[in-house]
Amino acid sequence: MKHLFRYTLLLFLVVGCKTLVVDSATTFVKHSNKNIAYEGRVGVNKTRTASEIYWSGTSIKINFEGKTAKIILDDENGKNYFNVIIDGSKFKTLKLNKGKNSYVLAENLKKGKHSIELTKRNEWTFGNTLFYGFEIEGKLLDKDPKKELFFEFYGDSITAGHGNEDYSGNDKPDGNVTNNYNTYAAITAREFNAEYSCIARGGIGIMVSWFNMIMPEMYYRLNPSDENSKWDFTQKTPDVVVVNLFQNDSWIVNRPKHEEFKRRFGTEKPSEEKTILAYANFIKTIRGKYPNTPIICVLGNMNITKVGSKWPGYVESAVKSLKDDKVYTSFTPYKNSKGHPKVEEHQLIANVLIETIKNLNLK
Repeated sequence: MKHLFRYTLLLFLVVGCKTLVVDSATTFVKHSNKNIAYEGRVGVNKTRTASEIYWSGTSIKINFEGKTAKIILDDENGKNYFNVIIDGSKFKTLKLNKGKNSYVLAENLKKGKHSIELTKRNEWTFGNTLFYGFEIEGKLLDKDPKKELFFEFYGDSITAGHGNEDYSGNDKPDGNVTNNYNTYAAITAREFNAEYSCIARGGIGIMVSWFNMIMPEMYYRLNPSDENSKWDFTQKTPDVVVVNLFQNDSWIVNRPKHEEFKRRFGTEKPSEEKTILAYANFIKTIRGKYPNTPIICVLGNMNITKVGSKWPGYVESAVKSLKDDKVYTSFTPYKNSKGHPKVEEHQLIANVLIETIKNLNLK
């Protein structure tokens, strides 16, 4: 009888914290548990059984006391990658398989308290990921105290982190060499211990993109692939908004034969006045969502800030036209190298941006 009891599964639901105990050693922590810390725009699937992860840099974190942690994820295409960060210092890369799977995040940990954090490395264009929950061998602990600051970024492939760990010369977008955690945006947020949200897509612009979507048509979305999925901007007000756009505009406006040039402009390149107005209008749009938040307009460090480029002047003119004393600029000089910025070049952008933010005296 004792032998039978030892192997009998205990199944019960603790309603208050929604923690399902699967057996005497393993605890299932549902995606909706109050002690899971999320950062970024996160949705919930139609059956409300899982959280939906879309955007680069989105993170999921728990604290627990135990030796082993697993996670249950369902990846749309089997092309997404996540960082797994154990106790804030041990890093590994998790490549997801298509469909619903359980993944071992950590095992044989030393006795005591631990943390597990996942951050999405690559862009939302690789497909959505459903997060059902964690399985931990041990006890779930309270999440960390709420961070005092919140930073939100709007950008293109630079902000997403395209190929920032690809030193082969191929400049690939894949998640094994693209790591949003090591972008200037994420580095800056960590410098201030700020909560972080990244709204970015490679190739996107304010006036024109390499595809049929521009940032004014994407910025408001919860699920970026669904134009009817709207983010509730009243949920959370950032302490700083950073906009790093115009790199793709600067290329495509000089390609009159490109399909998107024709779609957006017809046969005539936009004038300097229209270019300045387009940038100003987007900043006004963000200001409409966040009436009192400092907005920092970033450029760099690809050829948009190369000596002789007119685009920093366009941004400065747009900012000046707004007559808004809480809109700033932060430009990083041209990196003078091929392809997208690598990790070290992201650090250069971060250094300039961090100094700009420090001058705001947020704390």
